[in-house]
Amino acid sequence: MDYSTWPLVVVVDVEGNGAQPPDLVELAAVPVVNGRPVPASTRSALIRPPRPISPMAVRVHGITNEAVAAAPTWTQIGERVRADLEGAWIAAHNAHVDYGVLSRHLPGWQPAGVLDTLRLARATYRKAAGYGLDALIELCGIDLSAVPGKRHRAAFDAHAAALLLIHLAGHHATWTALLAAAVPPGLPGHRHPPRPQEDPTLW
Repeated sequence: MDYSTWPLVVVVDVEGNGAQPPDLVELAAVPVVNGRPVPASTRSALIRPPRPISPMAVRVHGITNEAVAAAPTWTQIGERVRADLEGAWIAAHNAHVDYGVLSRHLPGWQPAGVLDTLRLARATYRKAAGYGLDALIELCGIDLSAVPGKRHRAAFDAHAAALLLIHLAGHHATWTALLAAAVPPGLPGHRHPPRPQEDPTLW
C-alpha cells in the first residue's frame, strides 16, 4: 500500500448522551497523513448537549453532565467541525453510527467517502474470533500505550481506529482495493460494480 496516494482521511469518533437519537457530548477527529495519524492536528471537544447525559451513557464513556456544564453547544462549534471535515474521507469503526450522527448534526454535509474499519476487518481477517475494536487491536498487535486518554473517550478511540485502519490497509495493494473492502454500500464513496454490457446482437 502506497499511503502517499491517499486523499485526506480523517478518523472520527463520537460519544453521545444516551438519547434516541443521540446528542453529541464529545467528538474527535484524527487526520491520517502518509500512513500515520497526526496527533498534533487532532481536534477533540466536549459538547454540552440540549438533553442530559443518561446514567447508562455515563457508565460507558464516563462523561458526566457536570463535565460538560461549561462546554460549548453544538451551535457554537458545528461550523468549525464542518470546516475541519470539508472535502475529507472520514473513517470510523462501525462507521454507519458516526456518519449517521454527524450527518444529522451537519445538514447538507457529505464527506468525500466513508471508510469502515469494521467492514475492512471482516474482509481482511475472515476468521477472526471477534470484530470489536478491542478484539481487533489485540489481534493486530497494535500498541496503544502512547495514546493519551482512555477507552470510550473520543480522542483515544479515534486514534485507536486510525492505527487499526493503517494496519488493515497494509493488507490491500492499492487505494482502490481498499475502497472495495472498506466502503459500506449506500454510504458516500461506494462504487457500484459496472453493469455488464448488453450484447448488441440480442433483442
